[in-house]
Amino acid sequence: MADLKTNYMGLELKNPVIVGASNLVTNPQNLKKLEEAGAAAVVYKSLFEEQIQLENLELYERTTEYEDRHAEMVTLFPRIERENKGPIDYLMNIKKAKNSVSIPVFASINAINDATWVDYAVRAAETGVDGLELNFYSVPEKPDGKHADIETRQLETFRKVRSAVSIPIAVKLSSFYTNPLKIIYELDKAGANGVVLFNRLFQPDIDIENEQHRYPFNLSNAEDNRLPLRFSGLLYGNTKASVCANTGIFNGHDVVKMLLAGADAVEVVSTLYLNQISVIGTILNDLSKWMDSKGYETIGQFRGKLSSKATTDPNAYYRAQYFDFQMSTSAILKKYKAIN
Repeated sequence: MADLKTNYMGLELKNPVIVGASNLVTNPQNLKKLEEAGAAAVVYKSLFEEQIQLENLELYERTTEYEDRHAEMVTLFPRIERENKGPIDYLMNIKKAKNSVSIPVFASINAINDATWVDYAVRAAETGVDGLELNFYSVPEKPDGKHADIETRQLETFRKVRSAVSIPIAVKLSSFYTNPLKIIYELDKAGANGVVLFNRLFQPDIDIENEQHRYPFNLSNAEDNRLPLRFSGLLYGNTKASVCANTGIFNGHDVVKMLLAGADAVEVVSTLYLNQISVIGTILNDLSKWMDSKGYETIGQFRGKLSSKATTDPNAYYRAQYFDFQMSTSAILKKYKAIN
């Protein structure tokens, strides 16, 4: 029978399927089900600094709403001491999660300020988690923003976190860099143990009937895995950091593709919502069957076999546009019934 073990961030995992950060993992019963279904590791739901700041502001406004309206109120009801609890609840929950399962648990952090990144990272490490996942991205707000400033700031933030904790750190990146490979290589040199490709960012929508914004819960699509596949193939053999492919991975065949390209592991979320937690067992069974059919005993025997370094097709990873000699325009039009 095929051996599905893989190495991710210096940790040996029983297989390459990691459950990505989501609300699913906050339920203790779901955590046990994920472990029983065969998940190799779990990334706990992200800790967002912005959310904590908003909650603290709401608490402050509620507790100060009636203060100082009259002098008598100031005298009779002195101001109470309000403590900024920060990520205390999150840290308690992630510690419980870590203690409830035997598989590795990673903390996911999404902060704004350097001091907060470091503070959250140190506190999360103290819970006993097996590693950290830092969410790096930047949403452009001004047309005069410089890409170099964003990347420099993110690298400096990473270095501060890296110097503050000793546990493995992965960086989950957006694909919206001029050169994602460059930032990944810089993170690798700075001591990143892994990179997760890629963040699935919120995208707004508009309700044209009511003429207002709507905020849909967007799951990934199968086609979304093409981008992490490309960069997994480009990174294989070019970085010491482990590569974890994320987004659009629904079944065992998707996992096989990522491994052939060169990924060390994958993260899944959308398929769990669409196909239930038990789909993890199906994914692993399909991966094992494929390996048996090809005569592979271990993942290491085929990982990166179709990477940029190993492929004989130079166009596989470096071509960005369609070209006529590989794709017949008339055949495509007929296939999709654009012509008879």
